[in-house]
Amino acid sequence: MRRFVRGWSGLLAALAVAGAALAAAPRDQLLLRGVLTRADHQTYREVPFAVPVGVDRLTVDFAYTGWDQHTVVDLGIFDPNGFRGWSGGNKTGFTLSPWDATPSYLAGPIVPGRWRLVLGVPNIRPGAKAAFEARVTLERHGAPSRPEAPMRPEPGWYRGDLHLHTAHSDGSCGAQSGAVVPCPVFKTVEAAAARWLDFIVVSDHNTVSQGQDLRELQPYFDRLLLIRGEEITTFRGHLGVIGADGWVDFRLGSRSVPTPRALLDGVTRAGGLVVINHPGLPSGEACMGCGWSAPDTPFDQVAAVEVVNGGVSDGPLSGLPFWEARLNAGDHLTAVGGSDNHRPDSAPDAFAAVGRPTTVVWAGNLGQQAILAGIAAGHVFIDVDGTRTRRMEMSAGAARMGDTLPAGRGDVRLALHAVGARGGRWRVIEDGRTLPDLAEAPIAADDETCTVSLARDGRRHWVRAEVRSPDGRRAWLIGNPIYLAAAAP
Repeated sequence: MRRFVRGWSGLLAALAVAGAALAAAPRDQLLLRGVLTRADHQTYREVPFAVPVGVDRLTVDFAYTGWDQHTVVDLGIFDPNGFRGWSGGNKTGFTLSPWDATPSYLAGPIVPGRWRLVLGVPNIRPGAKAAFEARVTLERHGAPSRPEAPMRPEPGWYRGDLHLHTAHSDGSCGAQSGAVVPCPVFKTVEAAAARWLDFIVVSDHNTVSQGQDLRELQPYFDRLLLIRGEEITTFRGHLGVIGADGWVDFRLGSRSVPTPRALLDGVTRAGGLVVINHPGLPSGEACMGCGWSAPDTPFDQVAAVEVVNGGVSDGPLSGLPFWEARLNAGDHLTAVGGSDNHRPDSAPDAFAAVGRPTTVVWAGNLGQQAILAGIAAGHVFIDVDGTRTRRMEMSAGAARMGDTLPAGRGDVRLALHAVGARGGRWRVIEDGRTLPDLAEAPIAADDETCTVSLARDGRRHWVRAEVRSPDGRRAWLIGNPIYLAAAAP
């Protein structure tokens, strides 16, 4: 819907129409137009517009003519209760929400009622005219986010860390004096940039206040995609929420979030992707609710499992047994890793340093939606040590990790490709059992491909591969499965 609002006389009508449209669609647009003249020189022009009930994000895109005559127009906005921001002439648009806002604007509720776009006019020459246009986009909770241009347009393997903490929860680091203090977000981002990561998810506990800092830092870190997350910390387990547009209520078991399905419904409404974090950790006084134990979990709403938390890829604290049990139950969940870093100034090779482990995603580009889509599709492997060079791929014809092969006859031929893993050993696992013919297959070159054949029996199966250390005790690289569909009865 497009409305032309010129002054207060049309505001109530616009409010009624906009409110009706929002009841049917999550996004609406208002188009505000006008003309500035010399009479507006060094004055403030207010352009009112109506915001109906239920809006969670407001975005303004602004343009004007007259640049060739040195006309200058500054930009700001007031809501019904007062000031919400001013960017002068340094921005052509901004966004506001309860959780974040463009720098120089204030995050907070999008209050329904009469808003005022304020145009300051430092200069407009005698006889000059300048036409302006402000496109105001109003979004309700659950509207798909407007995609931003990807940092890199090409498809490829992109390396990231899905689990990081800052001063917005319990992250800490050394201050100038050496004292341990709550650590500002930029220290975590700097550490990720130093590790040459392509993307990170800052997932502080039960909050999204870090999103404001990420908005400010993103233009500077123009080779590192910053994604807002939230680690939902409950008494029955922790969930990583990636890319949600807003806060998700974490109070599982309360009146507002009575069941796991209600919790995950909240993530879905916010457009987030769900990861079960560190499901193999014990829960107790040392880490309340760390292991996932919520009954009646709707795994169809879960995208991934953090099978490697920090450096724990094997042993009783690993998430692998939990994940493989879900695969055997028929769930297609992506294995991912996260450092769970709380000290970004720790040494790069320290346990749970930023980027250790690294989740490596095949994505169509380096943009948030493409990264999330790659994770959801299972086009992922985990570099446990967070190297820059190790890579693995497993394919069966055109199918790659995360894909499903339709039912068919004959053997399945798997191609295993490893880069930067000389001295390691392949391990292939089918339905949780290691295939003996490749249990000790060594990797002799820095770039090597081998093949293995699997006999099909008509039943449903999953098969995945790992690259392990020379002695076989540690996983270096963990791949996601290719799924084999069952034949029709």
